[in-house]
Amino acid sequence: MTLRIYFAPMEGITGYRYRNLHHRYFPGVDKYFMPFLSPSQGHAFTRREREDILPEHNQGMNVVPQLLTRRSEDFFWAAGELAAMGYGEVNLNLGCPSGTVTAKGKGAGFLGRPEELERFLDEIFAGTPVPVSVKTRLGVNDPEEFGPLLELFNRYPIAELTIHPRVRRDFYRGAVRLNYFADAVAQSRNPVCYNGDLISAEGCAALTQRFPTVVCLMLGRGLVADPALAGKAKGGTGAAPERLEAFLTELYEDYARSFSSRRNAMLRMKEIWYFLIQLFRDGERYGKKLKKTADPGEYEALVRGVFRELELLDAPEGAW
Repeated sequence: MTLRIYFAPMEGITGYRYRNLHHRYFPGVDKYFMPFLSPSQGHAFTRREREDILPEHNQGMNVVPQLLTRRSEDFFWAAGELAAMGYGEVNLNLGCPSGTVTAKGKGAGFLGRPEELERFLDEIFAGTPVPVSVKTRLGVNDPEEFGPLLELFNRYPIAELTIHPRVRRDFYRGAVRLNYFADAVAQSRNPVCYNGDLISAEGCAALTQRFPTVVCLMLGRGLVADPALAGKAKGGTGAAPERLEAFLTELYEDYARSFSSRRNAMLRMKEIWYFLIQLFRDGERYGKKLKKTADPGEYEALVRGVFRELELLDAPEGAW
């Protein structure tokens, strides 16, 4: 079976401008998942949300909108709007660990309300206008919560169940709990996709060797840190420094035009460099300077210095 690579949604990074340029410069991603939409009772997308989901901004890519909600009526409204735009799948976010999200009982916080979650899933799967995939964690505080959750998920025709094998309390710290993921692979009645801490082609290969029936991997921070990782995971080669530099330059200039501000474009690029600097040997010195700079001219000079002075690695060093 052919390996499929998905790009996880990352708020503030993987908007449509990034997706379009990434798809052009670094082929290999089979699906791009949008940063979540959070439909409210007003049933109107914000201007920023609408720009991101417009079909004309997502041509030539397989793009999946993600919904963050605990109200079935809001889910139905958003899913209907997205289906009318031509989207063939929506993804339900049950994985976001952010405190501002979970305090409202959304994202991974919804996992701690199993009776409410059951009613919600009963309602949406009884009348969804489009196939629904789910991105989840193992629970809120204890991975033992996942057994009953998986039994619940098995009751519904979930298009794909993406599992990040941590609990909400873990955030992104500590080792992923692969023994619980193994149980999910063995017991899930729905197709399973893996997400969590894959930052190299070797790591992707090790995961699929351990779980040979899992042919779908969702990568987030690893793909931002190494934009060529999807192609490398499928047996391709990494990007030449010139190609990576061209991608980043075009993205920066696109942001500058869009924001009418090189400073705001620089701030957006600094979010990317937080991960990307790990792809360069001994990049800590430049990483600290990139983090501190508040001047676009200095930022541009630092980026030139990174590509002029540092060696591009096969995989990122360290973690985040």
